[in-house]
Amino acid sequence: MMVAPEDSIVRSKRISIVTPAYNEEGNIQALYLAVHAIMQRYPQYVYEHIFIDNHSTDSTVAILKQIAEKDRHVKIIVNARNFGHIRSPIHALFQATGDAVIGIASDFQEPPDLIPQMLEAWEEGYQMVLCVKRSSEEHGLMYWLRKKYYQTVERLSSVETIQNYTGFGLYDRKVVDIVRSFNDPYPYFRGIIAEISLPKKLLYFDQPVRKRGITKNNWYSLYDIALLGIVSTSKVPLRIATISGFLGAAISFVVGSVYLLLKFIFWQRFTVGVAPMLIGMFFMFSVECVFLGLLGEYVGAIYTRVQQRPYAIEQERINFQYGFQEADQAEPPTTAQPADP
Repeated sequence: MMVAPEDSIVRSKRISIVTPAYNEEGNIQALYLAVHAIMQRYPQYVYEHIFIDNHSTDSTVAILKQIAEKDRHVKIIVNARNFGHIRSPIHALFQATGDAVIGIASDFQEPPDLIPQMLEAWEEGYQMVLCVKRSSEEHGLMYWLRKKYYQTVERLSSVETIQNYTGFGLYDRKVVDIVRSFNDPYPYFRGIIAEISLPKKLLYFDQPVRKRGITKNNWYSLYDIALLGIVSTSKVPLRIATISGFLGAAISFVVGSVYLLLKFIFWQRFTVGVAPMLIGMFFMFSVECVFLGLLGEYVGAIYTRVQQRPYAIEQERINFQYGFQEADQAEPPTTAQPADP
C-alpha cells in the first residue's frame, strides 16, 4: 500500500477568532452562536474561538464554560484579575495559533457578518483586513469626538494611521508575529498595525448601537487610549513643548524690553500694574503644567516598558489541550442556531 508523502497532504487552513469579554453575560452566547454558524459554512477551514475573560463579576465565565463543554472549538482564558482593556486582548491574540487571526468584540458593535468578507480578502492575498467604521449609532457628540481624535492622531503621527479603525479585523500569522516582535508591554495596537503597513484591505461598516448590557469603556479608559495613541505614535508634543519654551522666552524678552524702555522714557507716569503680571504668571504656569503632564506620559511609557510585566496572569484555561483537528472532529453543539443580537 502506497502512503502519500507528508508534504503532499493538504492541510486545512487554521483560523483563530479572538474575543475579549468583561461582564458580557447578555451577549456572549449569541456571539458564539453567530460565529459558529458562519464558520460552519466554510468546511475548508478548521477554527478555534478563543474567549478571554477579564475577571468578570457576572455569569460570563459560567456561560462560556457551558459552551466549551459542548464545543471544543471554544477555548477560554480566565484572568486572575482585571488586567485592563489593553493588556488582556493582546495576551489572547498571542495565544492564537491560526494561520490567520480575527479579532472581534463581544458586544455585537463589531458585526460577525463581516467575517466572510475578511476570509475572502485574506484568500486574495491581503495580510491585513481592517474594518473601519463608516458611521455609528452611538451618541452624536461621542462619535464626533472620536472622529476629531483620530484626525488629530493622524496629523501628529509619523506614519499613516487609519481613522475610525478600532482593531476589528483579520491578521495573517506574519502580522501577528511582527506585532509580537515589538515586545511592547502596553501596546497601542492600532498604531502598531499602521507602523507595519503590509498589504491591507479596508472593509467599511456601520456600527450598530449596543443591544444588551452597558459599555465597559468609561471616560478614564477612553482617556488612557487617547493618550496612549498620541504618545505611542508621535514625538510632536515634545517638540511643541520645546518650541513653546523658546517662543515663550522670546516673547517674555521682547515684552520685558519694551516695558523697561517705556519705564525709562516715562519714569513718573508709567506703571506696570499687578493684573498683567498675575495674568502672565498664571498663563505660563498652566502651560508648564500641560507640558509637564505630557512629559510625564512619555516617562510613564518608558517606565512601563522597563518593567516588562506579563500582559495577564491566567487563573485557568479551558480546551487548549485540543488542537484544531481534534476540535473539528468533536460532536457539534445541539443548540448551534444563530441568535438575534
